[in-house]
Amino acid sequence: MHQLQSYAEPDDDECWTDEEARDAAVLLRAEQHLDGDDDEEAKDGASVREARENAEHLWGLIFSHWRGAVRSLYRAQAVLAHFPWLEEWAKPSLAAKLRYLETLRAQAARFVNPEELVAAAAATDLRMPELPCADPAFAVLGDNSRVSAALVDLWHRWQNAAGRPWEGPKARAYLSYGIVQGIRSSRKGYDVARAEAERLIESWEERARAGAKLRDRAPTRRLTAQVPEVSETTPRHDARDFLEGLDAWTLGVLVTWTVETDWRSRVLTLEVPDLVAERLLGPASDLPCSPVDGAANLPERDRAGKRPGVVRPGVFDDTPVFDRRPVTLDHIGALRSLAPGVDQLYLVFSASGGAEVLPLDAIERRLAKGWLGILIAGARDLPASVIGPEEPECSPGAEVRDAQRSGPGQGVHDPHFGAGLGLAEGGRQTLRQTYGTEDRDLNLRLLALARGAHDLRSLDADRRGGLPVAVWHGLLTEDHLDLAPFRQPGGDRWRSGSGLPLGPLAAVQLYTTNANPLIEGKGHSPLCRHAHERAVVADDDLLSVVDLMARTDFDWCSKCGGYATRRLTDCQLSYYRAAHRLHGIKRRLDGKSETPTPTPPP
Repeated sequence: MHQLQSYAEPDDDECWTDEEARDAAVLLRAEQHLDGDDDEEAKDGASVREARENAEHLWGLIFSHWRGAVRSLYRAQAVLAHFPWLEEWAKPSLAAKLRYLETLRAQAARFVNPEELVAAAAATDLRMPELPCADPAFAVLGDNSRVSAALVDLWHRWQNAAGRPWEGPKARAYLSYGIVQGIRSSRKGYDVARAEAERLIESWEERARAGAKLRDRAPTRRLTAQVPEVSETTPRHDARDFLEGLDAWTLGVLVTWTVETDWRSRVLTLEVPDLVAERLLGPASDLPCSPVDGAANLPERDRAGKRPGVVRPGVFDDTPVFDRRPVTLDHIGALRSLAPGVDQLYLVFSASGGAEVLPLDAIERRLAKGWLGILIAGARDLPASVIGPEEPECSPGAEVRDAQRSGPGQGVHDPHFGAGLGLAEGGRQTLRQTYGTEDRDLNLRLLALARGAHDLRSLDADRRGGLPVAVWHGLLTEDHLDLAPFRQPGGDRWRSGSGLPLGPLAAVQLYTTNANPLIEGKGHSPLCRHAHERAVVADDDLLSVVDLMARTDFDWCSKCGGYATRRLTDCQLSYYRAAHRLHGIKRRLDGKSETPTPTPPP
């Protein structure tokens, strides 16, 4: 809907008339000679310079709108390709966009001099002439080898500049200064060498214009052009489009000589002069082209375009679950093109795996292997009523923060004891770590959905579309559980416990980069700076609290303790608090002091 309504008519904020565009183009093409010294001529010169600056601004504005209109039309047609039953409904809007696009193209073409485009093509077609290396005018440059190198460099720089449009011979005269670069302007022979270089450039300009006139009577040629598609490596936002890879000369050709367009398949038909056709068909062209009678030379996928997957009802919409259609690879491709800000996580269901939470990349990999499942909801589909408040609660006071710690003897009877390990604190941490206001709501939804994943390693999306770090801070905590109540009683006052069963805490997950002491490298928390705070990835190690208590051979990082703990559910947190209270009661019954004991060694 946004694309159909965009670039359908002139913008109210940035509006200009066709007459203003015509006058600006005439002004920019006109040669200006304002070298007078008196005040009246200086004022005239200032007013003309201001008028030219305004004309140049309008020139850039029109070209920017033309490119934006092309991009908008392409995206609108790309979306509609997935919904063929909407084409008839969208025809009036598309027709309005096409009319406005043609208006912008015609206005942009006013600023392009076709003769300059042909001369630029002729300049790039020229072969290097015999250079006057023995000319005494260049003696100030040094010996013959230095003169030869300087003239060859001058030729290449001129040919490169002459191949660009809208830079007339007067604008290219500055190249003559390059040949005397590094030589003092007061040195004898400086002015002579520069003047001779300028005359040499003028002779090359004349050769290019003569070559253009010689081919001027040749018949025009019709070409089929395939505008390159947006690369997968470019950002998926509107800041860039497929026209960005084309140079200014090619864009000038498009607005001047395009006779037919099919932006949906990115195929254009051009009717261009012979010299322009040769440059477009050359290997250095940014625009893949072929003669109209040789269209078969275009790759099949370029002539027909990629056939988009048709999205029927029941794949991405709110159709009742029992009427959902299985998702396919074509549907995922459509989703990526339809929604640049596609959700990272989805709740899916399949007969083989039941209900699961998976990243879009993981769904894609499974589909390639024959997986059959449906999409139930993305993160943005979750209702706000189940997410909770978006604003973090007030920061707790010092006494509450002390109570939240899980160390021995520190406020175990306080109702806030251990709260820092729980899910509620995870939501607060996600909000604290989210710096963009517009991301707060989405991150809370991602957090809610990610909590449904049985193994957090399954959320690894190769970091291309991975979860934000703020969400990982809501899933994991670097605070470690105090397991003293679950150790067996003994004579060691540091390690003696109450022998309580682990109960629901036995399955609490611990994630580390390395849990095998035989593999080089210490184990780090996925949130540790030594692990580059990369969050959980597929090849991390997963332990449970049972594993942690059964082994003593781990090689942990001294900064983070070696692992991150998955946040405790309400049931696990209640059991954890009760265990610590029972442990405290047992210590008192055993005659030990309730005062905090020194922190045991690690």
